[in-house]
Amino acid sequence: MTVKLSHKFYERFGDDLTNELVEWFNQVDATYRSELRETSDLNWARFESRLAQAVAEVRADLARLETKVIRWMFVFWVGTLGTLIALLKL
Repeated sequence: MTVKLSHKFYERFGDDLTNELVEWFNQVDATYRSELRETSDLNWARFESRLAQAVAEVRADLARLETKVIRWMFVFWVGTLGTLIALLKL
């Protein structure tokens, strides 16, 4: 984005001063945009890091839960099989 000033401003203060002011505004704008980009990139990197950590924790929790569910399924299947065998022997 470049700064544009009115023709009256150019007439009142002259081309040299006005062009210098416009260049200064543009430099300040570029500096602020650059700093904003750096800050944004830094914040995004922090967010990605926290997100990756949270996803890793959820995956670990799911793996533990899966292990518990498989254990309980085995217990119930063995119990059902034992009951079935006992009923078939009668």
